[in-house]
Amino acid sequence: MGFKYINEIATPDNINQLLTFIDHVAGAGTDVNEVFDISDLLRDSPQMERCLTWMREDAATAQMIEAQYLGSEYDLEKMLQMPEGSLGWTYARVMSALGYEPHFYRLRNIEKDADYVINRIRKTHDLHHILTGFSMDDFGEAGVLSVTVAQTGYPGWILINLLGMLLDFFGGPQDNGIDVEYDYDILSTGIKIGRDAKPLFPVKWEERFEQPLDDLRSEFNIQPVTEGQWSWYSRPQLRDAIALTEPTAV
Repeated sequence: MGFKYINEIATPDNINQLLTFIDHVAGAGTDVNEVFDISDLLRDSPQMERCLTWMREDAATAQMIEAQYLGSEYDLEKMLQMPEGSLGWTYARVMSALGYEPHFYRLRNIEKDADYVINRIRKTHDLHHILTGFSMDDFGEAGVLSVTVAQTGYPGWILINLLGMLLDFFGGPQDNGIDVEYDYDILSTGIKIGRDAKPLFPVKWEERFEQPLDDLRSEFNIQPVTEGQWSWYSRPQLRDAIALTEPTAV
């Protein structure tokens, strides 16, 4: 039978590791540190080594990893003073409207390339929400993770998406309004956006915050989701937050 290989991977150690990961994903809804724990547990894994090998195939990404660029810390007050419609302004307006902390991410001490990649992906995660249009809640999270997966093969996000689908399968739409069919749709949408876009990892976004968001999307061939359940644009609170000021009549 074609499924005989399952006996080779369904070892007690692998099953116990899977159960550990499921516990972390199940707890992520109340504690974001559970998400970071998943990536940390994969830091020295063969999957992370494959991710690094893949990422280094892109020259700009390899250079970014070598330089270990992290950029300045996000300052919402400063970003709110940037030009309306810019990446930094939009990010700050959305984060402020949601009451989200821009420094939510947990950074690792950098001892090897995997640590740098983990840190950079964590720091730019919410920027990818802004760039791609995927909402910052359960409905859009799998989509933005899939963009990064399509471009880097980052194992932490792969596993979160896979286990999220598993939990949705058992929980069903009565729990969060999401079912497995929805998961397949949003995963494929995120993967397509990631494959169509230019590499996002090697971009020094902190140095481009004042550029218009629309211009950056055009430059990197990002086709954002701007409507529907998984887009943050469909949230009235956030649409109002980024509404441009009408020019004063002279």
